[in-house]
Amino acid sequence: MIHPIARQFDNAVPVLRTERLVLRAPRADDFDAYATYYSEDRSRFTGGPLDRASAWRAFAAQIGHWHLRGYGLWTVTDASEAPIGHVGFWNPEGWLEPEIGWALYPGHEGKGYAYEAAIAARTHAYNALGWGPLTSVIAPGNERSMALALRMGATFERDWVSPTGKPALIYRHPGPGAAA
Repeated sequence: MIHPIARQFDNAVPVLRTERLVLRAPRADDFDAYATYYSEDRSRFTGGPLDRASAWRAFAAQIGHWHLRGYGLWTVTDASEAPIGHVGFWNPEGWLEPEIGWALYPGHEGKGYAYEAAIAARTHAYNALGWGPLTSVIAPGNERSMALALRMGATFERDWVSPTGKPALIYRHPGPGAAA
């Protein structure tokens, strides 16, 4: 049974649809896929690897981000309605500005899903939220994310050190009205 507060949250988060994907509010039953992703070494570029308890706290923080900021990371699903990743906006304490970020879960890379979902999220930011050019904060060595940012038209802006002391690369996306 879905708790009434969870149902209110689910209804409050906008749903974005693309040709192949749905971006929707994170739900408790998405956690296993999230925890699996964060248990693997490949998550080292996005805050992992994490044990299951730490992954739960990170998952809860992503949901809390929606409540604190009014925007956040969507769960991305394909035609099967199973979670295949998360995409959206992240702006924790100490961040420079909201960024657009993404992560695909095991087995879903190489199909264009991250690009499709990130373009939908960026379009939402520009059209529905009225935001200007977004950034993506990318860990050095995360070649796939750098390639995706470049494919989206972003350009390297500068090096940065996060509030946790981790080095990062800032990529600036083209502003509203620019071609993807």
